[in-house]
Amino acid sequence: MKDFRIPVHPEGWPFIAGFLAVSALFGIFWPSLGLFGLALSSWCIYFFRDPDRFTPARPGLIVAPADGIVAKIEQVPLPKELEIGDEVRTRVSIYLNVFDVHVTRMPAAGAVKKIFYFPGLFLRASLDKASELNERYATSLELEDGSDLVVVQIAGLIARRIKNELAEGKTVERGARFGIIRFGSRVDLYLPKDVEPLVLEGQRMIGGETVIAGS
Repeated sequence: MKDFRIPVHPEGWPFIAGFLAVSALFGIFWPSLGLFGLALSSWCIYFFRDPDRFTPARPGLIVAPADGIVAKIEQVPLPKELEIGDEVRTRVSIYLNVFDVHVTRMPAAGAVKKIFYFPGLFLRASLDKASELNERYATSLELEDGSDLVVVQIAGLIARRIKNELAEGKTVERGARFGIIRFGSRVDLYLPKDVEPLVLEGQRMIGGETVIAGS
């Protein structure tokens, strides 16, 4: 028999337990508030869902690192904190709202070269300056063909924690989970040199599945 349950990311269980406990307490004394708390608990479970994804296997593909909408595609310098130069690259910015899956996935296979954590602000993630001012984790990868790619997890207005489970020198596979952002955020993907995106602004992404670029 097919199992229709969707896994929950481990980061979510403390929040889910807290919501359920408060809902039960409210339900004893204020039934209407208890029902409202139960609705919030259901949303919390939904937010931390971690569904399986089917990543394309063809060599050379780069897939979406997160669910969400492509907010902007532009030519910008690489993040200076990674110290890999100021070369201009194509950046694909994906905006996640509070109803999107917030588990982040590797866009390509390769080796982690550098990780940089910046404890910044919590501006609205869709703003241009969020890429430079907000709290974020920037990760550079050396791909199998020798090119490099950068993925940046950016906190948003109500996001207060980014988890990055990578380590420098670690080899990763395309589509593999590598972290989570809560609640509402953005992920920037800097494509390798001379690689053109195959997506458009306004297009919806499915993390680990949607092809963003490829040779």
